[in-house]
Amino acid sequence: MKRENETTVSEFLLQGLPIPPEQQGLFFTLFLVMYLATVVGNLLIILLIRMDTRLHTPMYFFLSALALTDVSFSSVTVPKMLVDMQSNHKSIPYAGCVSQMYFFIWFGCLDNFLLAVMAYDRYVAICQPLHYTTIMRQERCVSLVTISWLLCCFHSLLHTLLLKEKMRRDNQSCASEFLLLGLPIRPEKQGLYYALFLAMYLTTVLGNLLIILLIRLDSRLHTPMYFFLSHLAFSDISFTSVTAPKMLFNMQTRSQFISYASCVSQVYFFLIFGSLDSLLLTSMAYDRYVAICHPLHYITIMSQSLCSMLVIVSWVLSYAGALLHTLLLARLSFCGDKVVPHFFCDLSVLLKMSSSDTTVNDLVIFTEGVASITLPFICILVSYGRIGTTILRVPSTKGIFKALSTCGSHLTVVSLYYGSIIALYFFPSSTSSNDENVIVSVLYALVTPMLNPFIYSLRNRDIKGALGNILSRGILLSR
Repeated sequence: MKRENETTVSEFLLQGLPIPPEQQGLFFTLFLVMYLATVVGNLLIILLIRMDTRLHTPMYFFLSALALTDVSFSSVTVPKMLVDMQSNHKSIPYAGCVSQMYFFIWFGCLDNFLLAVMAYDRYVAICQPLHYTTIMRQERCVSLVTISWLLCCFHSLLHTLLLKEKMRRDNQSCASEFLLLGLPIRPEKQGLYYALFLAMYLTTVLGNLLIILLIRLDSRLHTPMYFFLSHLAFSDISFTSVTAPKMLFNMQTRSQFISYASCVSQVYFFLIFGSLDSLLLTSMAYDRYVAICHPLHYITIMSQSLCSMLVIVSWVLSYAGALLHTLLLARLSFCGDKVVPHFFCDLSVLLKMSSSDTTVNDLVIFTEGVASITLPFICILVSYGRIGTTILRVPSTKGIFKALSTCGSHLTVVSLYYGSIIALYFFPSSTSSNDENVIVSVLYALVTPMLNPFIYSLRNRDIKGALGNILSRGILLSR
């Protein structure tokens, strides 16, 4: 929020529990013991389920997720409460208060969803015992937990943004919307480019949905590589949908305004799916490395649990990074120029427009950029370096062809994705205009997600074979 031009304070005072001062020590000990029992007890449950193969069932999978949620839910409020009771320093900064509310709503919502999922699991186990293994397979269990996380995250974000918008309107005189200049296109060509970008967006959505459908329907594609590819396809759809619909709407209606809450939301989701793309590409590179460099141990190393864990960690890290950037962005002032020289709310552009000190934001961008972009890119380079070394040890035309067929699609996507990001953010030209930067942004925000289905379809026999099987089934059924 704004610091220079607002009358609100930057922190709140927590009154705490209604406990007489002489009993503070007793209740501090009681709540500390309760909190430690919660953390240790739930962590013990997670450890036991992880170590005992007899507990690797849907019910205990959901229980471990619930235990992790309970630890997180308690950790949102109890440590701060204990610190306040011990130090008598009961103030909490604005960012800390908003973050506490965000995670409290998130994990509270997640508790409810997980309990509902566990009830469904018990229903299937008792009412349909013969079909229990088929219905409650591991893929569905992971999907139920993931969907619960996503829905609760969106629910929590909505409440947080509405609260910030309410405080913003009540306590400041600055405008509550921005003006997106859009793409550098002449008015007489707006219709042509609108049709072009609409076709690109529909191609991106339909192409990636087709990949997800093929992987879902063809059992031969139920492998780690295609598991990661299905998540990458979903991420690409979401990544493009963050910016393209608003851009197309503005081009058609000539109304280029975007509200403050919508702008912040766009930044949040753009960062999530941009970071998620990077981490998923890294997981896919590791999968290719294991497939070529350790083929005999591939099934053992790339187990379903490891693949699920890699995807879940990618989602969690992406959410955490995006939330951090969004909270820091929300603290800034925008009382000057409201014109955004871009077709979407880009974080770097907004920071340049702010009238506040953005030193902390820039530091976090550098640190988080190293963690979510640079390090994954280095890991991908190392993986392909090891793959190249392995192939060159026993050089053969067949081995090189196999490596290219296995890694070619992924390497092409990596080159497109990181090439545009490096050109835009890491090595920006001092002579490049803002229009050139916007065009490069179109490349990685719209063009790359559209090309991914074609790259994986045209260079992948398995995908083409699955598509042929689906089409042949459709023809036979129509007859």
